[in-house]
Amino acid sequence: MSEFDNEPSYNSSDNEPFSSILERNWSRRHVMRGGLALAASTLFGNLGLVQADSPVNDPTRPSPSAAARNIKLRFEPVPGSKTDAVVVPKGYTATILAPWGTPLNRQASAWKSDGSNSAQDQANAVGMHHDGMHFFAIDGRSDDGLLLVNNEYIDQDALHPNGATRNEMGKRPADEVRKEINAHGISAVRIVKENGQWHVLSDDPLNRRYTSATVMDLAGPMAGTDHVKTAFSKDGTQARGTNNNCGNGYTPWGTYLTCEENWPDIFINRAETLPADQQRLGMPTEESRYGWETAAQDASERESEFARFDLTPRGDDATQDYRNEASTFGYIVEIDPFDVKRRAVKRTALGRFRHEGCWPGKLEPGKPVVFYSGHDARFEYIYKFVSKANWDPADANPKDRLATGAKYMDKGTLYVACFNDDGSGQWLPLTPEAPTQQNYSTLGKELGELPEIILNTARAADLVGATPMDRPEWGNVDPASGDVYMTLTNNDKREIDQLSAPNPRPRNENGQIIRWRETGDNSFRWTIFVFGASAKAPDTINRSALTQDNQFASPDGLMFDPRGILWIQTDNSDNAVADYTNDQMLAVIPSQVTSREGYATTIDERSQELLKRFLVGPNDCEITGFAMTPDHTSLFINVQHPGNWPYDTDATQAAPGGSNVRPRSSTIVIQREDNGEIGV
Repeated sequence: MSEFDNEPSYNSSDNEPFSSILERNWSRRHVMRGGLALAASTLFGNLGLVQADSPVNDPTRPSPSAAARNIKLRFEPVPGSKTDAVVVPKGYTATILAPWGTPLNRQASAWKSDGSNSAQDQANAVGMHHDGMHFFAIDGRSDDGLLLVNNEYIDQDALHPNGATRNEMGKRPADEVRKEINAHGISAVRIVKENGQWHVLSDDPLNRRYTSATVMDLAGPMAGTDHVKTAFSKDGTQARGTNNNCGNGYTPWGTYLTCEENWPDIFINRAETLPADQQRLGMPTEESRYGWETAAQDASERESEFARFDLTPRGDDATQDYRNEASTFGYIVEIDPFDVKRRAVKRTALGRFRHEGCWPGKLEPGKPVVFYSGHDARFEYIYKFVSKANWDPADANPKDRLATGAKYMDKGTLYVACFNDDGSGQWLPLTPEAPTQQNYSTLGKELGELPEIILNTARAADLVGATPMDRPEWGNVDPASGDVYMTLTNNDKREIDQLSAPNPRPRNENGQIIRWRETGDNSFRWTIFVFGASAKAPDTINRSALTQDNQFASPDGLMFDPRGILWIQTDNSDNAVADYTNDQMLAVIPSQVTSREGYATTIDERSQELLKRFLVGPNDCEITGFAMTPDHTSLFINVQHPGNWPYDTDATQAAPGGSNVRPRSSTIVIQREDNGEIGV
């Protein structure tokens, strides 16, 4: 998620926001259906306006798999918690597996509790602030695999012995900056299960790091254009590093997708006038987040490793300076988890913005491959990429995974979502021919050809009339129905005159989860699956009738497992739910949340027992990241930025009262004591 609680809105368009649309939509359904309990029960039951009776044989009726119909969440829900420990249901264990600083090879020293590990140590150890991740089973096994874990950002106070330092001239020490650069990115970690216990293989050849300094290839519309030429890559075919990797994704051909979110803040541009794309994305002009550029001209600097973070033009053209360095960030990055010799690839066709994640739609042979992504900032948009190539099932096991990625991700059409208050929606293409809201104009006339549109993705979405949302974060696709779910985490800047049907609450501290179903011809039907809220809030806020047993706010991480269970993770603070409990993870089987007529519907007072709290994290943390073994007996999640944890390898143990530990974001593994499947 965005780690900035008070980040401003960078969208200055007057496009009607989702909250206004949702408020009209909700009011209409509430009146027509006779109350909250029935308000959404037929949204997927017919494709016109909501009516009191729906045909029971409608093709949009949910079609859960046999597994989803027959399974039941059998764990005992856990209560809220405000402790420095992980809480899991009775009969479950939670064990620390891969905390920040875990050595990945012999070039890294063991993690030191005083923060004195070197930049070289950090380049060869698990990075900081774990976020999205995926488990890649080796030979299909459930006791051996590779975890790829995003390392979103850093805590300078924890990373260094005495926090970040500067000299009397305001310059950062080069070694501190290198350590911070090396703590970002992605960690590839080989893990095995022996005698029922998981552990890291600390010197496995598959272990490696991708950091903010790792050379990567550029592919798709931006590659080789003038927009990405720099003094480092004069032909515009390479980038250095990936940063602020938040949500993730994966591909049907077996690669990992990592997503660059709050990357603008690592740069600074002191030019008198910023390029339009940098203005739209909120590029700093006075001070960068970490001050990496201040280490430039250090005697140890190599290939402008620090100077590149200053975008201010200084040379005769872009190949003489780093004015375009930021144009090489903001993309989906594809990694082959099993080929350590291949460079990661930035797939620019999927747009350039603050990507939260990238999730594949339901595959159909002979039809395009689809990926969904959210722009995690207030009043930003939801996107869909549709490949030019049609899916060939033979590509599920290709000889060259990155070549397959090029086939499906380098050519296609990027769309942005427009939501209507009658529950319908359209995908608006972001192509040169696409009409804008300007009279008789197109994106080509306003911005230029496809590379210019990709460079200015958010501005292109403004121009075509996309719907501003309440911070779109993680999305995922129901493996049975193909319905798409996405978290709208919160937006406390939304005022009453900015409400829309999908975003109906002013000063939305609680967030909601939206769901839609594709209906063809670039159209879809949508509804809200669940509203976050305090159990004590009035029904104008607590629209899903949540109780103390399942109240939550600020939904963030979201993942379906293959059985059809939806896992919801939160990143919450400063509201009534945060007063009751730390961040948490809940579970629900959406195919079982149906109306009396059998149609997919919104969680309400009749379905409370179907949404259950599974886990609560330690104080100050965010719960994020999700991965599971093929046999569903081991569940991996991440605990990000805890305040005083972990104390023991047992994640459920808190430090003794009055004692402090250097906090370490960690991947933990959850198992049942009887080795059964998680959750059921």
